[in-house]
Amino acid sequence: MSDEVAQAVAARQPVVALESTIIAHGLPSPRNVEVAAQIEATVRAHGAVPATIGMISGEPVVGLSEAEVTLLGTAEGVAKLSVRDLAVGAELGVHGATTVASTSALAAAAGIEVFATGGLGGVHRGAAQTFDESADLTTLSHTPIVVVCAGVKSILDVPATLERLETLGVTVLGYRSKKFAGFYLNDSGSEVDWVVDSPEQIAGVLHQQRSLSRAGIIVSNPLPTDVQLDPALHDSVLEQGLAGIEREGITGKAVTPYLLSHFHESTSGRSLEVNIEVILRNAALAAQIAVASATLGR
Repeated sequence: MSDEVAQAVAARQPVVALESTIIAHGLPSPRNVEVAAQIEATVRAHGAVPATIGMISGEPVVGLSEAEVTLLGTAEGVAKLSVRDLAVGAELGVHGATTVASTSALAAAAGIEVFATGGLGGVHRGAAQTFDESADLTTLSHTPIVVVCAGVKSILDVPATLERLETLGVTVLGYRSKKFAGFYLNDSGSEVDWVVDSPEQIAGVLHQQRSLSRAGIIVSNPLPTDVQLDPALHDSVLEQGLAGIEREGITGKAVTPYLLSHFHESTSGRSLEVNIEVILRNAALAAQIAVASATLGR
């Protein structure tokens, strides 16, 4: 842990965990490093300490330095590390970017209660045949952390993902909306059971959760409709991307990076700007939740 993050956690000050996959695999260079700095600045502007998480030369780091963020954003061959990969990456001494699952696990182990990301992983389309499901879901079933996101990535099977979250006992909250966010879109077409209206309410749910469950809490934070990607364009590009996956036989970890890259190219960069807006808005809300939680704790 960086000194700043360790001191903040020890003093029960507000801290927000941030993933590094978006830096190494989600955004093109050099924009990725610039956006990483923007995300951290947004967390600070809303009163919390940012803790970007990754692996440097086999060592998991909670609170990457500016130089370490740049390394993950520019080095070749940075590994994509889910929970199952952490021990192998540590033994082999790799540079690695953490996913939602591994970031959540490391953050919770470090005593951090709030995490901001873009879109959650979930059940992939056609999972009835492929059994392709993100480790994000099972990890959150036993990891006590609040994950602020714009729903799950819109390339996934959203209804099936929500069903799995229910089965796994993961609480799903809609922030000021009953619509479950659709990542690039305001509305995924599915709804949530519970709506909360303030960061203070979410902090209250977190504090209640401590004594009632060890599972995580997902906060769906939809984009405003005037910021979202055009729905007709989204559906057209997604259909083309799914056809490309089928044609090229892409599976597993490679699916999401392929589709995100396809969206970026096919929308002339518009999806990239929406993606950045998503994570910045989520970072702001996560910081507000962390501040409210710290205040409630005191």
